[in-house]
Amino acid sequence: MRRIGVDTGGTFTDFIFVSDGAIEVLKLPSTPRRPEAAFLTGVKKLLRSTDTDVEIVHGTTVGTNAVLERKGARTALLTTAGFEDVIEIGRQNRPGLYWLKASKPRPLVPRELRFGIRERVTSSGDVLVPVDESQLEMVADRLVALGVESIAVCYLFSFLRPEHEAQTAVRLQRLGLPISVSHRILPEYREYERTSTTVINAYLAPLMATYLRRMAEGLERLDEQGAEKRWCRLRLMQSNGGAISAEVAAEQPVRTVLSGPAGGVVGAYEVARRAGFARIITFDMGGTSTDVSLVDGAIRTTTEARVAELPIGIPVIDIHTVGAGGGSIARLDEGGALRVGPESAGADPGPVCYGIGRDLTVTDAHLILGRLDPHYFLGGQMTLDLARTEEHFAAFCRNFPSLGRTTAEAVAVAQGILDVANANMARAIKVISVERGYDPREFTLVAFGGAGGLHACDLAEMLSIPRVLIPENPGLLSALGVLLSDVVKDYSQTVMLPQAEIVPEKVDRWFIPLEERARQDLQAEGFSPSAIRFARYLDLRYVGQSFELSVPWSANAVEEFHRAHEQRYGYADRTRAVELVTVRVRAWGETEKPSFRARESAGPKPSPSAMWARRRVYFSTRPEETTFYRREELAPGNVLDGPAIVLEYSATTVIPPAWQGLVDAWGNLILQRKK
Repeated sequence: MRRIGVDTGGTFTDFIFVSDGAIEVLKLPSTPRRPEAAFLTGVKKLLRSTDTDVEIVHGTTVGTNAVLERKGARTALLTTAGFEDVIEIGRQNRPGLYWLKASKPRPLVPRELRFGIRERVTSSGDVLVPVDESQLEMVADRLVALGVESIAVCYLFSFLRPEHEAQTAVRLQRLGLPISVSHRILPEYREYERTSTTVINAYLAPLMATYLRRMAEGLERLDEQGAEKRWCRLRLMQSNGGAISAEVAAEQPVRTVLSGPAGGVVGAYEVARRAGFARIITFDMGGTSTDVSLVDGAIRTTTEARVAELPIGIPVIDIHTVGAGGGSIARLDEGGALRVGPESAGADPGPVCYGIGRDLTVTDAHLILGRLDPHYFLGGQMTLDLARTEEHFAAFCRNFPSLGRTTAEAVAVAQGILDVANANMARAIKVISVERGYDPREFTLVAFGGAGGLHACDLAEMLSIPRVLIPENPGLLSALGVLLSDVVKDYSQTVMLPQAEIVPEKVDRWFIPLEERARQDLQAEGFSPSAIRFARYLDLRYVGQSFELSVPWSANAVEEFHRAHEQRYGYADRTRAVELVTVRVRAWGETEKPSFRARESAGPKPSPSAMWARRRVYFSTRPEETTFYRREELAPGNVLDGPAIVLEYSATTVIPPAWQGLVDAWGNLILQRKK
C-alpha cells in the first residue's frame, strides 16, 4: 500500500510519500483561502505514477484557524434552563493576575442564540424534570428563523444520563443541521469545559464537513487518465497524537484542532527513540508559530488545553504554542522597543525575501546574516531576493536614531530580531519544563520545522540543554509523524468514587463498556481484534481539590498519583484521602508504518561533494568564515566543526562556532558543544 502524510502549515504544506520502502518528499506554499488546493496539488504530483491503493493521513490547521479567526458556523446552544450563561461566565481564573483591564474571551455563541430547555437530571442520575418537547418544537422553529447553521446540546449531568440529549437530537433532526451532543463529545462533569468543547465542535462541524467534501471530490478528479484507483479511507490527525477516519473527523472536528502540532511530536518521539533518547523537548518552528512539548519517556496528553483562551476538555498532546516563526513580523511598539510576532507574513504575502511581502520577518534577518543561501532555498527550487531584503532593512534601520544605514547596522538589527524571537521561544520551553518541575539540562532538544534548525543551538545555549537532535527532512517531520501514528480513540466517563472503592472489582465495571465501545468503533474502521490495543487511566485528586492528575490504572495507582502530584506541584500528602473522578480508556488500532534502517559509519571526514560553499556568516554580529554543507551528501559518522551551515530541501541548520555536529547511524544530526 502507498501512504502519504500531509501537514498543512501557515506557510508551507508538506508531503511525505512512502511507496515500497522509498520515501519522496514535497513542499508547496500553503493556500490559506482554499487550504484544500495545496493539498490536492501535492497529492496529484505524488500520485502521477501509481494506480494502486493509497492511504492519506492529514494534519490540518483548518479547525485551529477557524477558532482563532472566529470564522466558524453560526451556532446555537441548547442547555438546561437556567444555565444558558455558563459558557460566558466560565471560571474565575485570571490569565494575568495583575492585568487591570482583564477580560474574558467572547463566547462563540452569542446570548440570542442560547436557549434554556426545561429538563433536569439530578447529580445522582435521576430524572427530575423530563424534556419539554413542546418547547423544543418552538425552539426548532426559532433556530430556522435565526439562520442557525449548527447546534450544540449540553444538558446538566447528561454524562450520567444521556437520554435527554439523545431525545433532543432526534427532535431537531428535521432541521437538517449538524447536531453536537455533549454525552458523545465529552461525557464528563464540569459543565463549563463540557459546554465549551461541545460548542467548539458544533462551531467547526459545517466548515470541516465542507473542507473534507472538497478534498474527497478533488481526489476523485485526480485520475485524469481514467485508470481505476481504489482509495483507502482518508484519515485526519487528531490532537491526541492518533488518527481518525474522515467520517469521524467530520462528526467530531474538535478532535483535530491541534492536529498539525501533534504530528510533529509523534514524529520527534519516534526519531529520538530510535536514536536512543527517551527524554526530549520537541521544538517545532514553522512559518507562523513555534510549538514545544516535553516527552519524559512517553508522549503526555492533557485535558486542560485552550485554543483562543477557550477550554477544550478532550485529551490533546501537551503542547505549548507561541507566535514566533520564520514569518513572524518585526516591528517597533509604541515605546520604540523591537517586537517580533505574533503577527506573521504567512504564505501570502510572505517574507520580504520571497519577493512580495513588505514587512521584515525572522527569515529576512537570517538572510541578512548570511545563514540562508539565497540560491539553495527549497533545495534550489526557490531563490531568495537578497537585494530587496537589504533595501528593506536599510529603511527599517531609520527607525533607530542611533543607527545609520551601513551593513554593520543592518546586521545589528537582524541579530536583534533573532534575539527577541529566541527569548520568546525560550520562555515557551521554560513553561513546559522548568515551571513543571523538569530540568532542561536532562533533556535533548529535538528541533524540526522549516526554521527549527536555525535557532536550536541558540536556545540550547540559553537553557543549558546539552545536545540538539536535527532529524532528516526536519521541515517535513510533522508530515512523517502523521504517517507514524496509529488510529487512536479516547473514551471517558465521570464516576466519582472514594479511595476505598479504587479497587479492581469496582473500577473494572466502568472500563468494560468503554472498551467494548472502542472495540466496535475500531472494527468499523477496518481493524481486526488482534490489531486493537487498550490502555486504562484514572483521573485522581485529593478530596477537596478542583482538578485532577491522570495516572495509568494499576494496583498502585494511588501511590502513582502521590508521585505525580509531587512532581507537578512539589509536594504530596499521603495521609490525605484520594478520590477517583474519571476513568479513561485509550484504544488504538495499529497501522502500517514506514521502516527505517541504520547505516554503517563512513568515517568523520565529509566527502568533498558534501561541501557546497564557504562564505562569511554573522554570529552575534561577528563575521566568521563558514562552510556550507549539502545534507544529502553527508554520511553516518561525519563530523562537522562549527561554524557550519547544513543545507537541505526542507530546512537549514546552523552550527555555531562553539558547536560540533555528528551524523548518527539514522542520518540525524547530533549537535553538541565542542569539548
